[in-house]
Amino acid sequence: MSEVKRSYDASGRREQARARRLAVVIAARDLFEHDGFRPTTIAAIAAHAGVSAESIYKGFGTKAALAKAVFDFVIAGDDERVAGADRGAAQAIRDERDVGRKVAMFADGLAARQARSAPVQILIRDGRHVDDALTPIWTTLNDEALLGMTMLGRHLLDTGQLRPGIDIDEVRDVLWTYLAIDNYERLVLQRGWPLDRYTHWLSRAITNAICETSESHAARDAH
Repeated sequence: MSEVKRSYDASGRREQARARRLAVVIAARDLFEHDGFRPTTIAAIAAHAGVSAESIYKGFGTKAALAKAVFDFVIAGDDERVAGADRGAAQAIRDERDVGRKVAMFADGLAARQARSAPVQILIRDGRHVDDALTPIWTTLNDEALLGMTMLGRHLLDTGQLRPGIDIDEVRDVLWTYLAIDNYERLVLQRGWPLDRYTHWLSRAITNAICETSESHAARDAH
């Protein structure tokens, strides 16, 4: 009985710790988006989340590391500790046989992630010019993105359905380019494109860049 109680107590403490961490991340997201990175203090985040500033330093280390945690939360859409490659959407892309559909599914997910994460991505991207603490965070985001697009690029290349002569470096770099928040910022936030129009544009642009299309058939036949 005591072992069961100890197990229950430990589980309860873990859940409480997770809830407190999530409250801090959400508070940081709200304040970062409203006030900006530099004006937002750890003390303000702590007050907003109902925790102590000391617990935030203990749990995250620095305000910049907390910004990375906010990014991870908004890009995933939840606080589940599951890597993107292990999530259902990624598995669905792997299960799909047609490369065009794979690209369309990727574009759907990408547009949704960009819509959720644009404020914090732009905050980190631009904030690094005035706060050096954000520079390694931005570098990490780009490195992680490049790794993810390398994995996806290899998968797409392995289908044998991409444009003849294209290699993993080009596939990866094309995917990584369209992953950039700059595209969403310009077309959706600045030019006012609806999200569905932007999603369809992403799908067409990526497909035309890496896949065997009717246009590429015609160009090859002409030679």
